[in-house]
Amino acid sequence: MSKSGCDPNDALACCSTPLVREPMTGARADAVAPLLRALGDPVRLRLMSMVVSHENAEACVCDLLPAFDLSQPTISHHLKVLHETGLLDREKRGVWVYYQARPEALAALAGLFASEDLGMVTGASA
Repeated sequence: MSKSGCDPNDALACCSTPLVREPMTGARADAVAPLLRALGDPVRLRLMSMVVSHENAEACVCDLLPAFDLSQPTISHHLKVLHETGLLDREKRGVWVYYQARPEALAALAGLFASEDLGMVTGASA
C-alpha cells in the first residue's frame, strides 16, 4: 500500500487522493486507468449517465435499450464492463438485470478530480 492509501488491486482506493495533491505513481495510474477507460467509451459513458440519473440511480436493461441503436447483447457487454470495473452493481430480477450506480465508485472518481484549491487547477486567484 502506498502513502496515498492505494492498493493496486483496488482501483477505487487508488482514487482517494486528488490528482492535485501529489503526482500519480505508475502503480496508481495502472489501477485507476481501467475505471477511466471504462468511461472513455461514449456508449458506456451514456449508460453510466443514464443509470446515475435514473430514479434511485438504478435502471433495468429494458429501460436503457431504447436509447441506443445497438443490440441487447452489445448493451449488455458495455454494462458488464462497467460492472467489472466496479462502477455498477447488478441484480437479476426475473428475466431482467437491474444496474445500480455504486455510490463509493462515484465518490472515488469525484475525489480523484477534486481540488482543495480550485485556483491551482484554473490559475484563478483565491
